Amino acid sequence: MFTTETLQQEIRRLKKENDVCILAHAYQTQDILEVADYIGDSFGLSKQAASAPQKTVLMCGVRFMAETAKILSPEKTVLLSHPQAGCPMAEQLTLEELAELKKQHPDSAVVAYINTTSALKTLCDVCVTSASALKIIRALPQKEILFIPDCNLGQWVASQVPEKTFHFIRGGCPIHTRITASDVAAARAAHPEAKLLVHPECLPEVSAQADYVGSTTGIMAYARENDASSYIIGTENSIVQHLQFELPDKTFYPLSKACVCEDMRLTTLLDVYNCVRGAGGEEIVLSNEVRSEAQRSIDAMLAFG
Repeated sequence: MFTTETLQQEIRRLKKENDVCILAHAYQTQDILEVADYIGDSFGLSKQAASAPQKTVLMCGVRFMAETAKILSPEKTVLLSHPQAGCPMAEQLTLEELAELKKQHPDSAVVAYINTTSALKTLCDVCVTSASALKIIRALPQKEILFIPDCNLGQWVASQVPEKTFHFIRGGCPIHTRITASDVAAARAAHPEAKLLVHPECLPEVSAQADYVGSTTGIMAYARENDASSYIIGTENSIVQHLQFELPDKTFYPLSKACVCEDMRLTTLLDVYNCVRGAGGEEIVLSNEVRSEAQRSIDAMLAFG
């Protein structure tokens, strides 16, 4: 019988023995983060996968993240920690629907949030992250932007780039959109001294009331660097726990108890153990055509620095 500690020790031994690099998205649980080689947001992890010396990469996250890692590391074996871990936002749009949208907006640059499938990336001009979207869209020569799939992130960017015209679909993260303006009012009343930090995937009426709006890594950096002693966290609730571990002298509160990603919760520490011993996970396989076409939109993002 394992304990958390003995299971973590065995994972650390096996990943070295079997030449496996463990990547953990920040929304994974604390016990998984403690055995990871790298922790971060989706695109940051994919870049780490490309530079890691190991021949096998284990992505503890969701499918589109593992696909992005495979795009950037085609020569490596890339495993997804749990085969059912998908992303509802990434899967909201089909190739056929996107092709039709491109016909409707022929003068638009097609900008894809990195949280999309590899198939959708093949029809896009450039990918963006929540941290880079504003900079990249400002720099694009096109005056019209077709932004997929998250209209909340897109509207947040659009509010700061009034010189461009945006087109959206009715898409977004169903987890972040669980947070309401009523949640903000309740949290502010309960913790009036706390800073409110939210992800731009939240509804506009939530983001508008925040002290800081930014990516997951941005939220965590703000909490580290700011002098306030307490914070209300408006993103996936695992971030509350991670910040509690990292900054025990500060206090963190979830903005909504409903902001929990069921797909991220699918991966357990035992899943990680099974993957590093060669008995679990799913290997990500992409055709050369899909991989090369999807990489084109990611390379365009990288070209903006």
